[in-house]
Amino acid sequence: MGEFFDSRTGGPLRLEVRSVDGRDFVLLQPVGYVEEGGATFVVPAGFTTDFASVPHLFTWLVPKSGDFLPAAVLHDALVCPGSFEGPQIGRHEADRVFRTAMIGLGTGRVRAWLMWAAVTIGTLWASRDLGKRVQLVGLLGLVALLGTAATLDFFDVVSVVPWMGDRPWPVELALGALFAVVVPSVLAVSWGRYWLAGVIVGVALALLLHVTVALLAIYAFYLVLERLVSGPADDDGVRVRDRRAADAGTSLGDR
Repeated sequence: MGEFFDSRTGGPLRLEVRSVDGRDFVLLQPVGYVEEGGATFVVPAGFTTDFASVPHLFTWLVPKSGDFLPAAVLHDALVCPGSFEGPQIGRHEADRVFRTAMIGLGTGRVRAWLMWAAVTIGTLWASRDLGKRVQLVGLLGLVALLGTAATLDFFDVVSVVPWMGDRPWPVELALGALFAVVVPSVLAVSWGRYWLAGVIVGVALALLLHVTVALLAIYAFYLVLERLVSGPADDDGVRVRDRRAADAGTSLGDR
């Protein structure tokens, strides 16, 4: 599956970084990775990474740090031409290397495939291809729309989803789960070579839609409360009012 190594000594990798602002980190020593087929990549010291770019809303499922960190650093470099030494590869291939490297590090296969599907979304959007962006937004939008309609149908608010109908609730629940897999899988065909990522993303969205909405509501409440208590934040998420107050009370505020 490939192996990470210390490119200076050829021994086991020791990941050493320095925090820039708590979000970005600079490598203090290079990161080497050799694929099973022989291709070797080296990310040089000085490269800046944010590790796994996971929205706060989904860190309960995929944390921002873990045993996959070397793979996240490698992927950040592979999708940034000129940031690594080794054969140049496209983003689609970089995503595959990311998935394989995570599994080789011991990351659970379900999590590894979920993270691979997530970065594939970034690959489709970064392509700047209007057709791919339409396919991406179309799949996510339709799944969210059908999931919302099915939920409302389940609670008899509306009756618009054919597979729900007027059935006992256990049957409706089972059919809802079944079509939460079938519908995204069919729609994912529109993603072409990325169809498997489309299946994973679509099914995950359909099955986790209600959890995501609930977490979104809780997170929105937190943001409103934080704004009221701590004041506005700048572009980096720093609460400006408290930072200025802290600086005013130290020698740093006089510099």
